[in-house]
Amino acid sequence: MGKITGFMELERLDEGYKPVPERLKNYKEFVIGLDDQQAKQQSARCMDCGTPFCNSGCPVNNIIPDFNELVYQGDWQNASEVLHSTNNFPEFTGRICPAPCEAACTLNVNDDAVGIKSIEHAIIDRAWSEGWVQPRPALQASGKKVAVVGSGPAGMAAAQQLARAGHAVTLFEKNDRVGGLLRYGIPDFKMEKSHIDRRVVQLEAEGVTIRTGVLVGALPEGSKVTNWAHETVSPAQLQQDFDAVLLTGGAEQSRDLPVPGRELAGIHFAMEFLPQQNKVNAGDTLVDQLRAEGKQVIVIGGGDTGSDCVGTSNRHGAASVTQFEVMPEPPVEENRPLTWPYWPLKLRTSSSHDEGCEREFAISTKEFLGADGKVTGLKTVRVEWKDGKMAEVPGSEQVLAADLVLLAMGFVSPVATMLDAFGIERDARGNARAGTDLVGGYATNVSKVFAAGDIRRGQSLVVWAIREGRQAARAVDEFLMGFSELPR
Repeated sequence: MGKITGFMELERLDEGYKPVPERLKNYKEFVIGLDDQQAKQQSARCMDCGTPFCNSGCPVNNIIPDFNELVYQGDWQNASEVLHSTNNFPEFTGRICPAPCEAACTLNVNDDAVGIKSIEHAIIDRAWSEGWVQPRPALQASGKKVAVVGSGPAGMAAAQQLARAGHAVTLFEKNDRVGGLLRYGIPDFKMEKSHIDRRVVQLEAEGVTIRTGVLVGALPEGSKVTNWAHETVSPAQLQQDFDAVLLTGGAEQSRDLPVPGRELAGIHFAMEFLPQQNKVNAGDTLVDQLRAEGKQVIVIGGGDTGSDCVGTSNRHGAASVTQFEVMPEPPVEENRPLTWPYWPLKLRTSSSHDEGCEREFAISTKEFLGADGKVTGLKTVRVEWKDGKMAEVPGSEQVLAADLVLLAMGFVSPVATMLDAFGIERDARGNARAGTDLVGGYATNVSKVFAAGDIRRGQSLVVWAIREGRQAARAVDEFLMGFSELPR
């Protein structure tokens, strides 16, 4: 432990942001990370707990006290080694993870938590700048071939782990670029896509074959191949050509809002809106891109995806942005003795909210209003919650103007076509049915086919996707070899 009294003497240091007017001019990252001295000071606040709850609060079980100590000692390279021992892609989580580890920090019981996420961010950025992140190809080939379907964080992590175990891995992606929701759901101002691109270079150097523009399974009814991919591959072909298949697709079925007027033009899912801007940022030319400039935008959904819609709309130059949340406004501060070390319910204000946004809580949309086939507004009502049930507040109806409505209410399940094509059983929520037992974990009902990530657990965090990709890789390795030395 570097400084025994550090947690008593030093205050939390948060990362900074570039000024709002400056960052709204582009789609670049605007977080100002900790410098070396600041990171050392922040790591000095770590209490080196006998039972580090941060470790269990982190889905990938990062060894947080150890890398904090190494940063305090100035041993950044070994800090990077410790960080990578549990997390394949710390630059992803160091930017977009909500940091459940900090909620679980022992110091968070009655003080400000250690800035674990900011330290992780500093470590991995230093590792890349120093050239410490290098390919680690397997020393010996296993002679086994594995197909990983879906190149989001779960698929990337699984592919990397399996390749390092010596298997010949092919990573399939239906889109034109690797990354899944990281690529086309997370705005560039939260995570620039160069971070994905350099991991792709690393994966290929480690022996992973990447095939983009390939859809595995059947097309949705009415779709054309060119709308989704350049080609399709059948599940039967994968099962014939590979010794194991791991499905790591996303939970891409957006939750809809089936109220009167839903058919009006100008009402779109968030995942129609956000990917288009990311494609434009990548240099693609789009016809009739969804744009928010000069429009009165209403975002329905109070989570991270809704926040991303707010930030993107502000960069487009929206006339106004309002975000709806059907739940009541949570408290600014959580009841720490009651909630610690678990993730607390509290009011969370994102950087996008600070850029300009009206937030409405306990509000429900009853109807979309329009003229000439286009949305012009919403009829809303205030709601209250009693005994876990929602009830409308009498006399609280109102009409709000809107030119663009973005539905950001989460995702209900994976798109069923691929699971149906494989014949995979689904759970009550429509996800692939597969357990996480130490023996036989992540296996589906179909022989030699496994599932991990959002396609198995439902919509979740990038850190959970990385965890599941790593664990599923070990399960596949055990299935192929009878044992595995991969970390679980």
